Amino acid sequence: MPHDASAETAPHSPELARQARRAGVSAFIGTTIEWFDFYIYGAAAALVLGKVFFAGTSPAVGTLAAFATFWVGFLARPLGGLVFGHVGDRYGRKQALVITLLMMGVATVGVGLLPGYARWGAAAPVLLVVLRMVQGVAVGGEWGGAVLIATEYAPPRRKLLYGAFAQQGSPVGNLLATLAFLGIARLPDAAFESWGWRIPFLASSVLVVVGLFIRVRLEETPEMRAALERKQTTALPIRQVLTQFPMLTVLGTLACAAGVAITYVKTTFALSWATSSLHYSRASFLSVIALALVVQVLVQPFGAVLAGRWPLRKAVLWMLLPEFVLLPLMFTLIRTGSFWLAVLGMGLATLPHALYYAALAGILARVYPVQVRYTGMSLAYQLSSTLFAGTAPLAAQALTSGGGAIWPVVALGLGYTVVSLAGVLPLIARTEPARTAPASSHAVVRAVQGEAS
Repeated sequence: MPHDASAETAPHSPELARQARRAGVSAFIGTTIEWFDFYIYGAAAALVLGKVFFAGTSPAVGTLAAFATFWVGFLARPLGGLVFGHVGDRYGRKQALVITLLMMGVATVGVGLLPGYARWGAAAPVLLVVLRMVQGVAVGGEWGGAVLIATEYAPPRRKLLYGAFAQQGSPVGNLLATLAFLGIARLPDAAFESWGWRIPFLASSVLVVVGLFIRVRLEETPEMRAALERKQTTALPIRQVLTQFPMLTVLGTLACAAGVAITYVKTTFALSWATSSLHYSRASFLSVIALALVVQVLVQPFGAVLAGRWPLRKAVLWMLLPEFVLLPLMFTLIRTGSFWLAVLGMGLATLPHALYYAALAGILARVYPVQVRYTGMSLAYQLSSTLFAGTAPLAAQALTSGGGAIWPVVALGLGYTVVSLAGVLPLIARTEPARTAPASSHAVVRAVQGEAS
């Protein structure tokens, strides 16, 4: 399949540079809104959904059930990646991104309006699962398109940095979600459990309208526009991904583990553990998480900077290896019961996965040719989210049920780091020519295709 390498080697005109900045900002705003909607569900699952939708069970079982519905969103994410990857690779990135944002908004507001078990009985948790699945499909289709809107506009040697624009939406969305729940955390328990927790879900409707206004004004990326004009799109992108690039997809799935899963151990599970077992108040520990997320927002972009300036293998090792010290330290400091020691521990532990997450989008975006890029990178990222991220709070909660020690949870988190290293280092080795020569991504992938298959 022919590919015009000149599109990647041509000088970046001032007009194209302006469009690239606008695309990066648009990707950031859109993903912030999508992740806000996705993360408020995690906070609600840790604090209240078990009581509202699984009444009559013990607190531990209710929390496990709430975390199980949390996982449902992750189970649906590969489906979203496949469906909207197909739309994005066949018809353009913009169309897919408008639909995903609209779906997310409808599902999130639906959760906020859904009556609990006390009023609707078993229908309430069933509908909760359905709405969570819609959220999962939406965010599964969102991520790849947002990354490509940014990276396919970017100058050839700054794609890792521009990919970080889309990645920055995750911590900012998480921070906004945490602040939203922090704002209502001091409500009396009865008010919080009956109507207070619904406010962030309903308020997201305003953000979605803003996001849709921005998205409909986006232009298609130059690379995808060229592919559409030349009729170079693929009839069934997933078939090409699975038949031509299976090993690259497996490695990409493993590479994402630390970037997508450890944050849920450090925030979603830690919030439940600290407020139920260590007697932190909701407001106190939400403040701990919020301060750690501020650290992530400020530090995360430097991961893309380091990856662009250092050899990529060296940068990844410097980002991930400190996790083996900082994650155990975080849980040790949280167990002291001291607010400021908990802030210190979580702030330090945020650094490794935040830096790595910034570079991850650019690493995956260079693996596939343009005509299957949305599908390929979405499949790798969302499979990893389903296997590792969605199960993280559930597995961590199960490991500590019955008053168990916290160290198995630490081992779980460090296991995600090992899995990522096992995937990303071979992936870098197979695609490294993309950093040292101006060849197109398609040419690079063809060069490694035989080895990868």
